[in-house]
Amino acid sequence: MDRIKPKKIKPEAGIESVWDYPRPPKLEKFSGHIKILFNNEIIADTNSSYRVLETSHPPVYYIPQCDIKMHYLRISSGASYCEWKGDAYYYDLDCGQKTVQRAGWFYSNPKRPFREIKNHIAFYAYKMDGCFVNDEQVTSQPGGFYGGWITKNIAGPFKGEPGTWGW
Repeated sequence: MDRIKPKKIKPEAGIESVWDYPRPPKLEKFSGHIKILFNNEIIADTNSSYRVLETSHPPVYYIPQCDIKMHYLRISSGASYCEWKGDAYYYDLDCGQKTVQRAGWFYSNPKRPFREIKNHIAFYAYKMDGCFVNDEQVTSQPGGFYGGWITKNIAGPFKGEPGTWGW
């Protein structure tokens, strides 16, 4: 299988390149506005989240449970592992007559550099009806595995696009 060799897109002023993000990733407080819609309901609404920045990935936003309508979420089966953050667990989302499995994930005991996101929840944008950063609707990171959110101020190429699995 041929692999695409990543080629950094030189961003314009004010645009972040995911190729300038660090590896290992870093955690950053985010005070911008985050809103998530699902089945005509606002599921999350906050100005107090975190974002994880990692080379080749758009930011992943982690929202505190106090700013999420937790009565729509239920723990899902299974788990996954991140070498940087630890064991991830999932939530299913049930709202009205609409359900989505593994809508989001969290770390109940994250590794030291990521302690601040303990029990904060990140959502897959492609599974929601709308995810917004500062009122801009995001595009989900390609591939369905990763949960990054792409906005107009983020430049790729992004891990998850065809041929990027080996990056």
